[in-house]
Amino acid sequence: MEHRLNERVKEIEISGIRKFFNLVGTTENMISLTIGQPDFHTPEHVKAAGIEAIQQNATVYTPNAGLPELKKAAAAFYEKKYRVSYKAASEVIVTVGASQAIDIALRTILQPGDEVVVPGPVYPGYEPIIHLCEAKTVMVNTTENDFRMTADLIEQALSERTKVIILPYPSNPTGVSLTDSELMDIAKLAKKHELFILADEIYSEIVYERPHISIASFLPEQTIVINGLSKSHAMTGWRIGLLFAPENIARHMLKVHQYNVSCASSISQKAAIAALTAGVDDALPMRGEYKIRRDFTYEKLQSLGLKTVKPDGAFYFFVKLPEIYKGTSFDFCVTLAKEYKVAVVPGSAFSSSGEGWFRMSYACSMEEIREGLERIEQYLLYLQK
Repeated sequence: MEHRLNERVKEIEISGIRKFFNLVGTTENMISLTIGQPDFHTPEHVKAAGIEAIQQNATVYTPNAGLPELKKAAAAFYEKKYRVSYKAASEVIVTVGASQAIDIALRTILQPGDEVVVPGPVYPGYEPIIHLCEAKTVMVNTTENDFRMTADLIEQALSERTKVIILPYPSNPTGVSLTDSELMDIAKLAKKHELFILADEIYSEIVYERPHISIASFLPEQTIVINGLSKSHAMTGWRIGLLFAPENIARHMLKVHQYNVSCASSISQKAAIAALTAGVDDALPMRGEYKIRRDFTYEKLQSLGLKTVKPDGAFYFFVKLPEIYKGTSFDFCVTLAKEYKVAVVPGSAFSSSGEGWFRMSYACSMEEIREGLERIEQYLLYLQK
């Protein structure tokens, strides 16, 4: 009966990140620098709130958009951290991770034939949803612009069918963020052409030299903000995402969310309240440790002669393959994994713009990072023979 399935579903593929992770995940003695999984545990006070929720039988449906107390905490968090105001009752939706927030946002906005401007290389979770909506992804190659998605580049990609600009920053896979002037220019462009901005700000708390600025502060009426607790509070498995949007947009997204999942886990929502109130600064010690790892990794990559851009945030490096290597990024990573027992993700997993690069995560221990880089160095020495 496979021939009876939705053709668009058959045309999309499993994420290249997961595909490669599964390929090498069972290999003995493998150093994995692949997925964006924080190596920190969920804070104790957040876990305690989850346990208490179970003990108090808070195991029933919640309102579709989430617990009022959680939505209030989420709005207060964004006000405190990023100076953007949202009405908790009508402009905040609690989702099953940021991925579901992206899904309901795009399904609410897009119609067949619409175009979505996306930076490349990019996290592979957007294009399949766009495809399922019968819309078109227009990829903007940022590799010659230090991975920065600027208004000038975006404008070149616009057409009369453009409806959405997707801005993931700090970026997965590059770690690059955007300045306030760059964001302001993009906001002006979007306002001029009446475009939605889908701002994926899931790494907003993992930033280094300068604080995160939400583009919603420049163009709130056309911006949908995606965030969540997976990265900021090491809560990947709790699956709590947050969607912020103007009321006249959010009320329609809520309909899609309602028929999609009803509501996020009640237990996870209770834990999330603790994360966003008592744990408002839980990301700070993690951020400090990530910065140490980033600086160490950057210096080592530089010493190896590997081209990269120093990340502003998140916990990834996007690294150019050595000039001496003439194969694909996939083949490079397969050999690195099989022969040297260190796993990184081929750049091709992040669109065709990523070919010729690889992504390595530093969301793991310093010992693993050091050992992984030493093994990469051994591979490079072999290539130079």
